[in-house]
Amino acid sequence: MTAWIGGLDDLFARVAGRFLRVEPRRRARAYVRGLLAPLAGENGWTLAEAAGELTPDGMQRLLNAATWDVDGVRDDVRAYAVEHLGERDGVLVVDETGFLKKGTRSAGVQRQYSGTAGRIENCQLGVFLAYTTGKGRTLIDRDLYLPKSWTGDRDRCREAAVPEEVEFATKTVLAQNMLGRALDAGVPAAWVTADEAYGKDHKFRTWLENRRISYVVAVARDQTIPAVAGTSRADALAAQAPHDAWKRRSCGQGAKGPRLFDWAVASLPVYEDTTPPGWARWLLVRRSLTPNNKGELELAYYLCCAPTRTDDDDLIRVAGARWAVEDCFQTAKTEVGLDHYQVRRYDAWYRHITLAMLAHTYLAVTAAIAPKALAAASSRSRWARPSVSWHT
Repeated sequence: MTAWIGGLDDLFARVAGRFLRVEPRRRARAYVRGLLAPLAGENGWTLAEAAGELTPDGMQRLLNAATWDVDGVRDDVRAYAVEHLGERDGVLVVDETGFLKKGTRSAGVQRQYSGTAGRIENCQLGVFLAYTTGKGRTLIDRDLYLPKSWTGDRDRCREAAVPEEVEFATKTVLAQNMLGRALDAGVPAAWVTADEAYGKDHKFRTWLENRRISYVVAVARDQTIPAVAGTSRADALAAQAPHDAWKRRSCGQGAKGPRLFDWAVASLPVYEDTTPPGWARWLLVRRSLTPNNKGELELAYYLCCAPTRTDDDDLIRVAGARWAVEDCFQTAKTEVGLDHYQVRRYDAWYRHITLAMLAHTYLAVTAAIAPKALAAASSRSRWARPSVSWHT
């Protein structure tokens, strides 16, 4: 327990300079400890109670009014993750998650498709960047998606404290911004992966190529693919794969063991005016081992671009790395209250999400560096609520 709390103190020493006053710094530490505690829902009341406070006013002030550098905290958390989890062949994973909301006043809320719910719901959407290596995985950046229904209504934006300079940006642009921040900060990463919502965007893929970062991105079955004789659909090319082109490989460990699929890789034409020198392009196809309820083997498709020396197993490994962000979302929501917030303001969303990311990254780093016995004992990543409130 002493080592556990000491590690959190060390992390907060990193971010201390982002708070101009001691009161919000202490309250932010209490907020994070509350997110890590086994509370019945992390909200202003429960977090205040865990910190020994009689009302949630202080916690709400931390999110809505106190002066502190939230993006600076994000940068410190990213550097902390890199220090302990970083590897040269790390993978940056882009994805979004939904936060179900009631009403119409929370920044960015509207009826829109939420992958979390699997349907159209009244929700906010956050676009996130995860970092995964052989040492661990965590969330290192975030942006709130503002639909045009918001950015086109400046009065509504002002009521939710959306800065005047914030304009409409697609999710892929938000993803590019986060990737750019990570790469500019020197995050050691060799790859980017994303689902087809991002992979289908030609501008997104071109941006990655211009940044000389390899990628394996999912695309739809009807994605247009350049071939020797013109173009073809991804599924039409996959149908041409000979029997011996398929190889059974694991793309990583899942909850029930290795994630085994059959995979096929096709080399695609390289056009000198668009492909980085010394790089190649591939179509990667994943096939399930067992039929679905329609009796069909399901296929998934990926466009890939990387240095010519890249082998098939590298592409398969990176395709499987995309599941890391799903694991991050699940653990961040269940363990540190990523989605347990009651704020409406744009800036307050960023503040809660960033502190939840700090807590989540602390858990990821602790699991990576702690002795195996301690890691097993703390696998649920929680501590008991203290019976007294310590002065800090």
